[in-house]
Amino acid sequence: MNPSPADFTVKIYRLLLRALMDGSYAFQTFDEFIQTPAERSVVLRHDVDLMPRNSLAFARIQHALGIRGVYYFRAVPESWDERIIREIAALGHEIGYHYECLTTCRGNLERAIEDFGKNLTALRQLAPVSTVCMHGSPMSPYDSKDLWKTYAYADFGIIAEPYFDVDFQKVAYFTDTGRRWDNGGVSVRDKVNASFVHNFRTTHDIIAALRQNSLPRQIMFNFHPQRWNDNLLLWTRELVLQRAKNEVKRYFFVKK
Repeated sequence: MNPSPADFTVKIYRLLLRALMDGSYAFQTFDEFIQTPAERSVVLRHDVDLMPRNSLAFARIQHALGIRGVYYFRAVPESWDERIIREIAALGHEIGYHYECLTTCRGNLERAIEDFGKNLTALRQLAPVSTVCMHGSPMSPYDSKDLWKTYAYADFGIIAEPYFDVDFQKVAYFTDTGRRWDNGGVSVRDKVNASFVHNFRTTHDIIAALRQNSLPRQIMFNFHPQRWNDNLLLWTRELVLQRAKNEVKRYFFVKK
């Protein structure tokens, strides 16, 4: 018997997509899901925090399989690559803004909303943008979702934000925050009020559940593609760095 592929590799990512396809899930962009949710659907969300080339690789894999996802780009050099944004959009994927304005503007609401509008306008020059998603900035004292206690993203032509506009009592949420799927002990802000409780540690666990047809009918995945590598050196580097980061978050930032 061949050994199972290591987790958080492009190979295991492909196997996950195949398992979802075999499970007869409809792949919807977030925009599509908000407007016309399929009864049995999956939203592949990608937070492009770093290494946008990894996100492009994911987008190409999905395109080859005839499926689409949504890619949220930060307005920082390590994420914002205009050539890659345009190419991912040309492949048919949704492009969104991964905002962190309260962090970058150090809690100043007026500057933050101005920054939000400026970055959204710049991104819309590259691709249509109808949804946005908060970047957690775990080391920051500011939660950028708080921007919407004062302002309304609908005023910018935005139809949805995942943390506000998805009923996670009905939609299962899987996030690879912390480079693991059972991330409750290491996630600072990537948390939702979910009814579907699971103990999946690895991608293999999720694939097994899909093959047993034991997952809910509607699912949102949140991927950080910089964590997924077939290159052993990059894979090991990400593993070591993420373990160290998890320990810092667990002891200093995660609310007990």
